[in-house]
Amino acid sequence: MKKHEKYPKLFEPFTVRRMTVKNRISMAPMGTNYGEQNGEMSFLHMDYYEQRAQGGTGLIIVENACVDFPLGSNGTTQIRIDHDNYIPRLYKLCESVHQYGTCIAIQINHAGASALDTRIGMQTVSSSDIPSKPGGSIPRPLEKEEILSIVKRYGEAAKRAQTAGFDAVEIHAGHGYLISQFLSPTMNKRTDEFGGCAENRARLAKLVVEEVRRQVGPFFPIFCRISADELAEGGNTLGDTKELLTYFQEEVDVIDVSAGLNSSLQYQIDSCQLEDGWRSYMSRAIRETFQKPTITTGNIRSPKRAEEILENGDADFIGMGRGLIADPEWVNKVEFGGEDRIRKCISCNIGCAGHRLAQNTPIRCTVNPLVNRWEDKTQKVVKPCNVVVIGGGTAGLEAACTAAETGCQTFLLERKETLGGLAAEISKIPDKRRIHDFVEYLTNRAQSLPNLYTFTGMEATAKFVRSLKPNIIVNATGSKPLLPPIEGLHDWIDKEGSRVYSILRMIDNVDSFPQNMEGKSVAVIGGGAVGLDVVEFFAPRGAKVTIVEMLDQIGRDLDPVSKLRMREISEKYGVRELTKTALTKVENTQFQVKTPEGRTEVITFDYGFVCLGMKSQSPILEKIEEVCGGEQKAEMINIGDSVRARRIIEGVSEGHNILNSLRKHGYLANK
Repeated sequence: MKKHEKYPKLFEPFTVRRMTVKNRISMAPMGTNYGEQNGEMSFLHMDYYEQRAQGGTGLIIVENACVDFPLGSNGTTQIRIDHDNYIPRLYKLCESVHQYGTCIAIQINHAGASALDTRIGMQTVSSSDIPSKPGGSIPRPLEKEEILSIVKRYGEAAKRAQTAGFDAVEIHAGHGYLISQFLSPTMNKRTDEFGGCAENRARLAKLVVEEVRRQVGPFFPIFCRISADELAEGGNTLGDTKELLTYFQEEVDVIDVSAGLNSSLQYQIDSCQLEDGWRSYMSRAIRETFQKPTITTGNIRSPKRAEEILENGDADFIGMGRGLIADPEWVNKVEFGGEDRIRKCISCNIGCAGHRLAQNTPIRCTVNPLVNRWEDKTQKVVKPCNVVVIGGGTAGLEAACTAAETGCQTFLLERKETLGGLAAEISKIPDKRRIHDFVEYLTNRAQSLPNLYTFTGMEATAKFVRSLKPNIIVNATGSKPLLPPIEGLHDWIDKEGSRVYSILRMIDNVDSFPQNMEGKSVAVIGGGAVGLDVVEFFAPRGAKVTIVEMLDQIGRDLDPVSKLRMREISEKYGVRELTKTALTKVENTQFQVKTPEGRTEVITFDYGFVCLGMKSQSPILEKIEEVCGGEQKAEMINIGDSVRARRIIEGVSEGHNILNSLRKHGYLANK
């Protein structure tokens, strides 16, 4: 086989027992909430995995399947493998994936205390009576007979996976699920043969691995996922995990090296500031100690970084999760020279972790509006159509590109000299730099379309828009900072020489703030995502930070990963948090606020930031509707923040939905 010129290791096949994987990209197991309510694979679910196989992925590890229902279930619509009646659809899944030369494994799991008693209708179980996360329900310790019964269920589940046509099976022994609850000293307080010393805490894992091997025979690969470092107070370190592995790794063929527990979720589902491949040192340590193949994961989205990890001997497989949610074609684009067209994950954790963990809804993706939908990319307009898009932010860019790709003559008008809108601005904050990857992707995509004409540095006017003879007009003019009529606010904010900043002025000066801010005080009004971006920027620099929020909690609407990340920052750097507190007056060096008790408090600062959110702006929408309606009857569509200030995910989805307007007016054939 000819080696890939640029990434030879990435596209080198790898054999595990009798399974040969065509490249080194492994899709990491991630819950989706795409399963049927009864635990079967849905056809939508199968399509989701088939898209990633079609995109060139070498190995797909299907998300965790329940081995013991309902006691061990995890997730609103988790798939099950605890009964033979689940085999037929699992077989169909394997068949669909195999047609692309992709290997497929399935992760088998018992949630233990990570299950929800309200969902399963009974008390959860674990090694001891300790919740899997702060505030969680208290589980009951398993009896020895129950433990042995669960061990048998793992083996039976693995045999079903083999029967269904999977190429391998992965045992989940990390992330705070049942086996992890026995391995971790944070949860295992037993005094019998399943608790205490490392050998005893590893006993359940050892019994499970041995039972799985007994059931599947000598030629079927067994993977095991671990939290190599739990990154939690009192938890297993990398050294501890290496000791634990000595007791159960013998029959394991590949060790899938992850990190974190429920209490350290930001290191399990990586938060946005963590570097590409940040935990590869863990997989290297495991690989060198046991001389076994490893998978490494951790914000890996750059093919160059993936190749380095393999070349350095840090791992044998690159585990990619959210990156393949964002772009199912990642592997094909790298293999066949389309790197500049990769739609990289931005680690926002909104549509994936936020939907599944916080809302119990199916996963979505901020940058990929087609996560689980097949769409005919060859569909073209059947009659001429002119589309004018006003505003070159992420929503406008998605609308313009989508329209142009169908064959519409498309005109994109942006008043600034550069594209990307608010997303491009926010990405200038160091810990939000990955957002720029999406702006770059959209810009490259736009530039590749010969029928998409982009005008930057141009203020859209009704006259000019009308001159383009539009059939469809998309208004995507975005939002601006919300500045209520608070005493002194408009007098001081963003003024020359003022110490009071909006988020946009903060970004404009992001390189001017001192790296060392010891002795300086920073006050932030607004405890939403924008205000917390400011905290995340200044607190690690040593500033004394106070954040003020009118609601009863800071970061109420953040996804779970970002919430834990911000809680970690707040505790580490001593951020003062004032909730149920309202801004009443602004001066150049102080904010006056009203506390929940009705007291007036003055907060002095060296730098003050007012981050009360954003509000929509549509400066010429009415004028364009007036001029371009009438005889021309151009349809007006308002999308993104210009409807209501929200997040990138909503705007991008609405931008892509321009296809619905094209179909409605007969420019595209109906589905």
